[in-house]
Amino acid sequence: MTSRRTLLKGTLFGSAAALLPTAASASGGGPLLRLPAPSGPYPVGLRTVHLTDPARTDPWVGGVRELMLTVLYPARTVRGRSRAPQLTPAEAEAFAEYAPHVHQGLPQRGAVDWGAVLTHGYAGAPPLPGRWPVLVYSPGGGDSRTLGTGLAEDLASHGRVVVLVDHPGDASQVELPTGMRRTVLTGPPDPATFRTMADTRIADLRCVLDRLGGLPLAPVMDPDRIGLYGHSAGGTAAVYAARGDRRVGAVANLEGYLDLYPTPAGLGRPLLLLRTDGFEGAARIESSWAGLPGRRALLAGANHWAFTDYGALVPQLQAAGLVTATVRAALVGTGDPAVTRAGVRRRVGAFFARHLP
Repeated sequence: MTSRRTLLKGTLFGSAAALLPTAASASGGGPLLRLPAPSGPYPVGLRTVHLTDPARTDPWVGGVRELMLTVLYPARTVRGRSRAPQLTPAEAEAFAEYAPHVHQGLPQRGAVDWGAVLTHGYAGAPPLPGRWPVLVYSPGGGDSRTLGTGLAEDLASHGRVVVLVDHPGDASQVELPTGMRRTVLTGPPDPATFRTMADTRIADLRCVLDRLGGLPLAPVMDPDRIGLYGHSAGGTAAVYAARGDRRVGAVANLEGYLDLYPTPAGLGRPLLLLRTDGFEGAARIESSWAGLPGRRALLAGANHWAFTDYGALVPQLQAAGLVTATVRAALVGTGDPAVTRAGVRRRVGAFFARHLP
């Protein structure tokens, strides 16, 4: 494996005062959206990390490849700490502009205060001593890592370190120390763009795996129990990144195509293949998964983005009259969001509990 001189810079979110939602904000107020609480016995700590890879050139803008990570972990105590926002103010502003263009029918800018959504992760909380399994997450194409917060917090609350990886360039928005990176995508990617996305994501994930030992939470990570999981394009990247990498003990693919490269036969480790019954790409998904050994599961009454935080947030927007039933069905399905969420958490959590015990 190519060696990398990768630089790490760990940062915490801002002051406690900046983490608290206000009754109204510059982004326009609207309903106060809530992420579902994690179900595990441990409170969750949170840190953000800036990572650069001088050995690679960013395929979208040139220069050194940069990544942003969120690391979630079991916390020893959260006393005196504040819950971190899902998005920084600058990220919330960019997301408010981006979301209704990518998913037509989502509220226009100013209708929702995206910056007021709080995670259940406590910024800078001390980690609970131990050696915990490590899960690395790649989001869907065009999504930022923040849209995977709910599932990641639940996994962390059951005794795991979860690393959410942003992929600047195709991600909707990523706030880097060098400035805000907005997506290069103006619509569904053509085959060449998608191939660049996948190749870049695979390299990003392998870079993160190379540098787990240098992350701020490395002392509580177990390098012998590592899993990858991802949604959509992130699921694609997770499976191919694991191929040939013996550090990875298990992989969960949440509705990602596996037909970009030769069939990843001989993956040689447990594989979860989880999809929804409402996704318009179901036929291609099934075709690309054909013949793969792995545990398959189907979410009824759900659609593609039910795996993300849209699964919790979009029904709240519908209840507030900001999203139609048609838009909700196209994004997350018509089923009870609590049932769908429980199904995702149970299947993904049980899979990694079994194979990374």
